[in-house]
Amino acid sequence: MLGRLFALAACALPLASALPKIHAKGKYLYDESGNRFYIKGVAYQEAGELGPETEANAANGGYPEPTTYIDPLALPTSCARDLPYLKQLGVNAVRVYSVNSQLNHDDCMKALNDAGIYTIIDLSLPLNGSINRAAPSWTTNLQELYTDTIDAFAKYENVLSFNVANEVINLPNNTHTAPFIKAAARDIKAYLKSKGSSALVGYSTVDASLIRDNVVQYLTCDKAETSVDIIGLNTYRWCGSDTISSSGYDQITELFRNTPVPAYLSEFGCQKELPRLFTEVAAMFSDAMTPVWSGGVAFSYFKAQIPDFELVTLSGSNNETVTTNDDFTRLQNAYANVSPSSSPSESSATQPAYPSCPTQGDQTTSTGAATTWLASANLPPTPQQSVCDCLSSTAFSCNANSHAAQSPLILGALLDYGCSLLGQASMSCDPISENGATGVYGKYGFCDPVTKLNYVLSSWFQSQNRAIDACSFNNNATINTGAPTSTSELNDNAAKCLAGFVPTSTPSAPAAGSTHNTGSSGSNGAVGAMAHFEWTAMLVGVVGVLGGAALVL
Repeated sequence: MLGRLFALAACALPLASALPKIHAKGKYLYDESGNRFYIKGVAYQEAGELGPETEANAANGGYPEPTTYIDPLALPTSCARDLPYLKQLGVNAVRVYSVNSQLNHDDCMKALNDAGIYTIIDLSLPLNGSINRAAPSWTTNLQELYTDTIDAFAKYENVLSFNVANEVINLPNNTHTAPFIKAAARDIKAYLKSKGSSALVGYSTVDASLIRDNVVQYLTCDKAETSVDIIGLNTYRWCGSDTISSSGYDQITELFRNTPVPAYLSEFGCQKELPRLFTEVAAMFSDAMTPVWSGGVAFSYFKAQIPDFELVTLSGSNNETVTTNDDFTRLQNAYANVSPSSSPSESSATQPAYPSCPTQGDQTTSTGAATTWLASANLPPTPQQSVCDCLSSTAFSCNANSHAAQSPLILGALLDYGCSLLGQASMSCDPISENGATGVYGKYGFCDPVTKLNYVLSSWFQSQNRAIDACSFNNNATINTGAPTSTSELNDNAAKCLAGFVPTSTPSAPAAGSTHNTGSSGSNGAVGAMAHFEWTAMLVGVVGVLGGAALVL
């Protein structure tokens, strides 16, 4: 049946050869023939179930996270169902926000490739399986989560870009998150280069005047090695009969004019009123905007968290029937009627200078509003798991047991409690902290939450003269008999673990056989594709929330 579905989909589409690779030169995208490439995309991901709001998230602008996600690229039947409609819509790219690296994506990726459709893939996962705005960090477990996804998709020719994050920074008070995003971009770029991949590395920012300009400047500042390759703007400002002027599209175009990398509208489409006319598409691909922008991604093919703004409706016992709406038709016609400029040619495109990084402190935006920028220009180091493994095995005398290490709630609570104990004893958690505002990163700050907890447990255990009860923590820890007993020897071993540490390096591939527990069997079925957040992602989120007060200075 599945083969028949793909065969029927193929009959409805023209045959296509292998997609040309897309690359950036200066601030523009080009194909292998030197023609300018414009993204005509649509967001392609069904919404997961929203989780409960947390106090930390509410203090950082809200945006409650889903607790589940559906990997649309791991559902061949659904891909075959949607493919004729994606082609009818006239898109050449889909943006996918969460994928499960443990599932098989061959059928969907091939079908999209054969239809001439590229993918823009976000590396993060729901429930703060990304850089956490409430307690940001760039650690070995999050890096491995990202590189696992890259490894899963590296073989496909139609990956246009990987996003390291989406709308993480949304208020001036969480702009200290920026160094971690920039460090992630630096390391993921190096990893892709080591694998011979031409995929771009991007970030999508919210269209908020208090932070937008500084975010774009910061993520493209200094030099190519630490800059994103492509920058996206999620904007919903154009509605109804708006024009370039009344919508403010002329203003954002001017603000992005000197950006040294390609820019695109990574989400667009009015979300304030119906119907959505999509008249902004003609403007996006007009001579007024193409000197700055390289297309955009309409939001959204499926029903999203905001109701009534989807382009299609699914029905039937297995959602096998697709019904398009008037918004779909309007977007289809809008995409079909654009003929963007081919200028500048690749041979005449130049590389704009990378700007200096924004100055920390109070500022005034381009609209005259008061704001502040907290991010240091000093970036966190490249996480190295081998260092963290060495520390836990040879330099930490009291380690979390497997039960605690695999329970995010216990792990987060122990980190919080352990750091409070150290504080009461005139000790600190500085070695495991990371501070994007001061640019000071503890020597173990890049390690995963379990290694950080082992540091805390060991420090307390040693300070209590190795009393057996001091390495219990309600039966969640155990003495490491393979480590020395004296604090001086433990410190010597820690120094040896760090001796080969290179602050900025190319991330290494995960150890053979290393997998994340996704709560799925790895099948191609809907159960596998509708995954709970990855275990690693859960650790990132819960530790950030529960341990945030102790870990962030």
